[in-house]
Amino acid sequence: MDKPYDRLDGVIWYDGKLVPWTEANLHVLSHGLHYASCVFEGERAYAGDIFKCSQHSERLRRSAQTLDFEIPYSAAEIDAAKRLVLEKNGQKDAYVRPIAWRGSEQMGVSAQSNKIHLAIATWQWPSYFDPAQRLKGIRLDLADYRRPDPATAPTQAKAAGLYMICTISKHRAERKGYADAMMLDWEGRVAECTGANIFFVKDGKIHTPIADCFLDGITRRTVIELARRRGIEVIERRLMPDELAGFPECFITGSAAEVTAVSEIAHWRFTPGLLSKQLMDDYSAEVQPKGKAAAA
Repeated sequence: MDKPYDRLDGVIWYDGKLVPWTEANLHVLSHGLHYASCVFEGERAYAGDIFKCSQHSERLRRSAQTLDFEIPYSAAEIDAAKRLVLEKNGQKDAYVRPIAWRGSEQMGVSAQSNKIHLAIATWQWPSYFDPAQRLKGIRLDLADYRRPDPATAPTQAKAAGLYMICTISKHRAERKGYADAMMLDWEGRVAECTGANIFFVKDGKIHTPIADCFLDGITRRTVIELARRRGIEVIERRLMPDELAGFPECFITGSAAEVTAVSEIAHWRFTPGLLSKQLMDDYSAEVQPKGKAAAA
């Protein structure tokens, strides 16, 4: 991207009104910045339609409630605001980012009277990974940091603070030439990548970790449903790293990553195959607004 994100053109929906992009600012003493009392969503619009828009808005509100605050807008109001921003920015295929946070009325751990802000931005964003690599397979490092015990963090919220170890892990992976990193959980079991869920294939069946200490992604649930429509068995279970040598195929899913094949995780090797390709194609068809895909 030629410009930094705070200098893009367009408008952002901010606390109920549209403001010019460069004026959508907050104070440096906002609680959300200092204490991570901030939740967000990552969504994509395809041909002018935001995929699973309401599910994302509902999850945003649940995430805020998990962090002990209420977003002062209903899911339907958030849906309408997202669509308005997309329209005003003249975008059809775009990334959509709603974000809610505690403001600056109090500065300290306790901030129960702080105003809750909500902003929504949309921007053009190409594939998260190099399109040529999505079927060939990306390379993943094995992260040092692990997903925390659910008793120690609000792991089912899409909360800003939970991504601190993801940024560190992805930076370390990229410096070593990898595209991303796979994280284990606090007990050493396979969990997810830094911003995507992970799946493995063996004997025509799909295996994926139980999402109890990390986000059960909306794309994850979509791909599981797509596989089951084709009669493919999907097994959600505990997976240990020493099992990875027995899986010939691996892929990851997420709103940003969509469906992307994996060729390598540390010293484990995989060969992207027909099942990964089929789910890539099925997902691409699923995200297109019904009626528009046929006309395209």
